[in-house]
Amino acid sequence: MTPVEEGRPRALLAGASRRWVRLLPWAVAFVLCVVLLPTTIVVLTADYGLNGGVASALAVAQSAPLLLAVVRPLHAWYVVFAVDVAGALALLGVDFEQRLLWPFPPMELVGYVALCLALGLRERRRTLVLVWLATAGANVGLGFAAPHGSGAKELLFTILGGVALLLGGVLRERYEVQRRLVEQETISEAERGRRTLLEERARIARELHDVVAHHMSVITVQADTAEYRLATLPPDVREEFTSIAATARESLGEMRRLLGVLRNEEAHGELAPQPGLAQIGQLVEATARTGGPVEFTPCDAEVPEAVGLSAYRIVQEALANVVRHAPGAATHVSLSVSRPADGQGGEQPADGRGGERLTVLVVNDPPPEPPAGPLEVGGTGHGLVGMRERVRLVGGTLDAGPLPDGGFRVAAQLPLTEEELT
Repeated sequence: MTPVEEGRPRALLAGASRRWVRLLPWAVAFVLCVVLLPTTIVVLTADYGLNGGVASALAVAQSAPLLLAVVRPLHAWYVVFAVDVAGALALLGVDFEQRLLWPFPPMELVGYVALCLALGLRERRRTLVLVWLATAGANVGLGFAAPHGSGAKELLFTILGGVALLLGGVLRERYEVQRRLVEQETISEAERGRRTLLEERARIARELHDVVAHHMSVITVQADTAEYRLATLPPDVREEFTSIAATARESLGEMRRLLGVLRNEEAHGELAPQPGLAQIGQLVEATARTGGPVEFTPCDAEVPEAVGLSAYRIVQEALANVVRHAPGAATHVSLSVSRPADGQGGEQPADGRGGERLTVLVVNDPPPEPPAGPLEVGGTGHGLVGMRERVRLVGGTLDAGPLPDGGFRVAAQLPLTEEELT
């Protein structure tokens, strides 16, 4: 119902989703034009006794603009309103029966009411008020020249036109409110997703702080104690180690200040070490105690701390989703290290782990009984966002989605080499 899109006028109901609704204004305008054109000519000539040529001209000028009203109702109103007033003045020159309606015959009322409805669907309140005032003014003004006296029925033009304008305006404003509500809901959902993503990234940064801080602290200690552990170091090498220790301490301080920016009022510093592969078994046991059988295939491989933390959080979120959405379902959790096939791994780094991946797989069967509702109503519904962010952080891949039998599968592959992690 918006009037203009990219500078071009739009037809009434052009924004409707269904095709028949978009075509409805054109169909109504065509039917009115086809019906009112001959009817007006016959009524004006046979009943009112108006000259045939004048009646035909008035009929065309009153009916044809109804087709224009589908796109430009206000322009059509200018034409129809002026012609209706001219027709009323033309009828003053003929002698017609007192029972006949004047100044506006019935067929003119039908066309004008339809035109007012189109105006209500398109124009703003101020325009509609001005149109109604013009209608009422013309109706009252012509009433002073009524050949047979004026009565209540002569005000039908003003009353029906006002009702049509009011109805169209109410429908238009209701549509605008619904459209804005849908737009706001869409924007709110996008903002909610973006906020969840940012919160998850901040949480990952806070967790990785402990991992990185540990390595930076080790570098600082090793550089500071090098001159005591290695007595034969030349002076310039000792200065280099001192510089390394100072740089490491400065970097650690900058990282802690950055972490303070990322923390919110509810986020407090955790003193417990960040979890890894070794703690996944505890997650599995806790989930099994809720009533759902869980089969666990552990992996005792040595992995970077960032990879172990990401694997733990992925399994944690996947098992939480099982408890929420498929309580009682059998679940399979497996961790494994896959190596590239011979000839496909390229050059092997010094640690001999080129191309290795940690595969994290969590698959649950359909629940024994369809849950009556989610066990946790306060969830954000964005658990996969956190999984994808953690996988992206270490340069891995994630494949998550429903299974044909009604279960769900989460599969992540996390690289183990430092080159791929960066």
